[in-house]
Amino acid sequence: MDAFPDYLTPEQWLDQIFSAKSALQGGVVRRKVRDIDRLVGRPLFREELRKRGYRAIENNGNFVIFCNRAPLRILE
Repeated sequence: MDAFPDYLTPEQWLDQIFSAKSALQGGVVRRKVRDIDRLVGRPLFREELRKRGYRAIENNGNFVIFCNRAPLRILE
């Protein structure tokens, strides 16, 4: 996917991420960093995270998005 179809905006794409079953249940979703960068950009992505009170981490070319407000702990 190189660009958005005419009928889909970056905001709609983000809404699709956060309307996934796992996200709606307060779980975790994963998306490729390159897709976020190319399709919506990090500033809009970060703003959406802030607006929803969610957090994300970046690892090995992926964003792991925690769709809840629970604290994070990194284990070895």
